Amino acid sequence: MTENTLKPAVVLLSGGLDSSTCLAIAKHQGYAPYCLSFDYGQRSQTELQGAARVAQALGAVEHRIVRLDLAQFGGSALTDTHIEVPTDGLHPGIPVTYVPARNTVMLSLALAWAEVLGAQDIFIGVNAVDYSGYPDCRPEFVAAFEHMANLATKAGVEGSKLTIHAPLMRLSKAEIARKGTDLGVDYSLTVSCYQADSEGRACGVCDSCRLRKEGFAAAGLPDPTRYAPQA
Repeated sequence: MTENTLKPAVVLLSGGLDSSTCLAIAKHQGYAPYCLSFDYGQRSQTELQGAARVAQALGAVEHRIVRLDLAQFGGSALTDTHIEVPTDGLHPGIPVTYVPARNTVMLSLALAWAEVLGAQDIFIGVNAVDYSGYPDCRPEFVAAFEHMANLATKAGVEGSKLTIHAPLMRLSKAEIARKGTDLGVDYSLTVSCYQADSEGRACGVCDSCRLRKEGFAAAGLPDPTRYAPQA
């Protein structure tokens, strides 16, 4: 099938391990992926460079970066430089790296682009197994958003049901790393660290780095992450 005959799908792409694997899955399932990334005022801008690299490597039809300024509100260690990123390991509860309403806002904009494209499918790489406890990464959230999307759109009202795909939801980080490796994802292109340096090198100690590092180790795969010298 040619690109023009494949079903379009919007894929949220942060540039990290999970979203890159999600893109590979969408591609493998026969969708024509339109990738959407966000410059939302996050600490690590290099993740957007990773997103661009991955989108190109995996053959996205198009890749757009939308600018949002969630840093206006702050409330998260990822958008407020006055709040330190935790580096002492995972703790119970919702961590300070949770960005209020981030996935809700991003999915809403993905929904808008999907309607314009005539796409009935949106992919998001949220995970509820090895994750930091974010409330907007749970299956209940994804199901509720899908229900809302079909009430709130012209396409949904006219019978073109929209589906939110979260193919990583029940997978461990090790399973995600194995899946992506099998699908040809080059994880050296990705940036997962919450506070990667200007060269995209990971700190090695934030929650995201710890989960990623443990995932590759549990999968028995070499860790392709570039770490900053102190890491």
